[in-house]
Amino acid sequence: MRTPSPPAPKAAGPSPSVDSEITWLLHRAAQRMRGATGDVAEQHGLTLRDYIVLSALDKTPGLTQSDLGKNLGLDKTTLMSQLDRLERRGLVLRHSAPGDRRLRIPKITTEGEAQRATVAAACSAVETSILDAVSPDQIQAMRHVLVTIIGDAEDRGSCL
Repeated sequence: MRTPSPPAPKAAGPSPSVDSEITWLLHRAAQRMRGATGDVAEQHGLTLRDYIVLSALDKTPGLTQSDLGKNLGLDKTTLMSQLDRLERRGLVLRHSAPGDRRLRIPKITTEGEAQRATVAAACSAVETSILDAVSPDQIQAMRHVLVTIIGDAEDRGSCL
């Protein structure tokens, strides 16, 4: 006679439901995506923050370090140490702004772009897997809702 397995331990705390606060649901969804994509980035030799900084440089080239920090919600010290690490690895270069040599402009290198693109493809696959039970129309609607929530207001919080 086979002994039944004990039930899987339940997660501590309340479980999400359709009646949960939207802020809490968004936070939990972000945690899930951040954890999954962070794991993927690490499998490819980057931290999630590395990947996000490289993606920001790819999508918005020409930003000064200060503007990049504002866009990512990172303070100057955190961003500088992040860029230092990426530069040591040959993924980012920094040069002076043409009009003001005091301003520094980080730029993703060819190697940095190749690594970013590899991680982006892997993260996309993980996102697709997580959203497997969600229809393409629902995903598009969710994107619309999230963009509406984000709006164009300056965000003082960190995305990292």
